[in-house]
Amino acid sequence: MDVIKAIESEQMKENAENFHVGDTVKVYFTIKEGDKERVQVYEGLVIAFKNGGIRKTFTVRKNSYGVGVERIFPLHSPRIEKVEVTRRGRVRRAKLYYIRTKIGKAAKVPELIIKKR
Repeated sequence: MDVIKAIESEQMKENAENFHVGDTVKVYFTIKEGDKERVQVYEGLVIAFKNGGIRKTFTVRKNSYGVGVERIFPLHSPRIEKVEVTRRGRVRRAKLYYIRTKIGKAAKVPELIIKKR
């Protein structure tokens, strides 16, 4: 069992979790098409984190032409180049599945304002 943990610890990314549920993020994801590779940017709201360790995933939801689209990304995947936080959200839930039923301004998460002293 220690062999599996050793392999998993090698593949885990450092500082991978610099965002939380409720944040609006840009995920830079490498896509392979035939023999070419390109980076696609997927921007949306993080609505959930699942599992733990190397298997940790996060779900990003966005509205594309009036249709809600969700995508699940493995956090420690080598295909993810970077995750950039564009907006911090203030939420009181671990899973924001209720956002699926909201439309327009009701689906907006309030911004987290950090007070500096």
